[in-house]
Amino acid sequence: MKPTTTPYPSILTNSVTSLRDALTNSSTLSEEAKARLTAKLSLDFINDFASHAHPHQRPPRLANSGAEWTTWLILGGRGAGKTRAGAEWVRSIALNDKHARIALIGETEHEVRSVMVEGVSGLLAAHRSGARPQWTPTTRRVEWPGGAVAEVFSAENYEALRGPQFSAAWCDELAKWRQAEATFDMLQFGLRLGERPRQVVTTTPRPIALLKRLIDDPRTAVTHAGTRANAYNLAPAFVETVLARYQDTRLGRQEIAGEIVEERADALWTRARIEDGRIAAPPPLNRIVVAVDPPASAKKGADACGIVAAGRADDGGIYVIADATVSGASPQGWATKAVALWRRLSADALVVETNQGGDMVKAVIREVDGNVPMLSVHATRGKYLRAEPVAQLYEQGRVRHAGTFPTLEDEMCDFGLDGLSSGRSPDRLDALVWAVTALTFGARGEPRIREL
Repeated sequence: MKPTTTPYPSILTNSVTSLRDALTNSSTLSEEAKARLTAKLSLDFINDFASHAHPHQRPPRLANSGAEWTTWLILGGRGAGKTRAGAEWVRSIALNDKHARIALIGETEHEVRSVMVEGVSGLLAAHRSGARPQWTPTTRRVEWPGGAVAEVFSAENYEALRGPQFSAAWCDELAKWRQAEATFDMLQFGLRLGERPRQVVTTTPRPIALLKRLIDDPRTAVTHAGTRANAYNLAPAFVETVLARYQDTRLGRQEIAGEIVEERADALWTRARIEDGRIAAPPPLNRIVVAVDPPASAKKGADACGIVAAGRADDGGIYVIADATVSGASPQGWATKAVALWRRLSADALVVETNQGGDMVKAVIREVDGNVPMLSVHATRGKYLRAEPVAQLYEQGRVRHAGTFPTLEDEMCDFGLDGLSSGRSPDRLDALVWAVTALTFGARGEPRIREL
């Protein structure tokens, strides 16, 4: 159910209600005119964001007059209104500065387009239909009649930020960017137009080093809210089922309450250890494997198919280089994705766990590509016992992540004696363990055969 108290100022809500009632009861207007004016009244109120924005959606200069900040960090749970706040901030910048040059950065170009620009709470929706800026997907530009321009960028291609200059930027879901550090750093070099370039970051928090540094930075203004703060605007079924189910869980604290949840005390991995060993790109690798941890079923809600790639350098160091784990895919689907990663990386072998399906698993992969070298592995010990030696390699600094793999790292730092706190299978972690084990403890794949 929606909350009994409205998030909007009561005086405004009551005024709109009174005006709507007056229109409905008018004896001098036609029914058509009543309907048209009532709809316009409701639409104008909805579009007047400033009148009903939540406190965490209001720029710090409005809530704390005179505050100086360079970064406005909006932390919130799913559906807390972060996207709308970011879109409204960009809209305000564009309408008040005809010279504004704004960067819109998301995890991928698709995410920027579908969420930040075209989404139900995105930039176009923040404008009234007759006042929307021109959005040109082919050039990835949003242009306002007054002269302001916003450009779309992806965290997957941070080099594209090398060269352009900006007076403002909106970074969405920064905590899930694979190249968060490199992308954010490159953006800072480009924020050099105007008297005081500023940026807004909207994200559901994860305990990554970059986010912690931003929070501790005195030039960062932080606003925060959980999902329930915006419950009035969410589907009742979502509030009744999803929030009720996850509200007291570790996942719920992160995704609903919008808290930064550190790793559990008994976890085999720590985020600090992973961050200490992280590099942007691996050195030359003399052997690469793609490990596949197939699910027992392809039904809805079944385990994911863990697909993780790692390589070994000449000095014996192991580098994790890709996480292509897929959920809800058919055997043909996950096999195709695993083989595609093998081809893209020019890997030496697929390391395939055969506990689930045995020879059938290898047969499915052979259907996709009969020339793929495969190394079959079979689990004889529990997941924790298999993972312990690999965790020790991380402690010794012998395994490093080349890039950022948020979901995989979440599993690693949430994996203890009783598995994941969510109770789900650690599919990504299983694939990681098989990959590192194959590269470190003497396992060898089949000879690589190439056709000329």
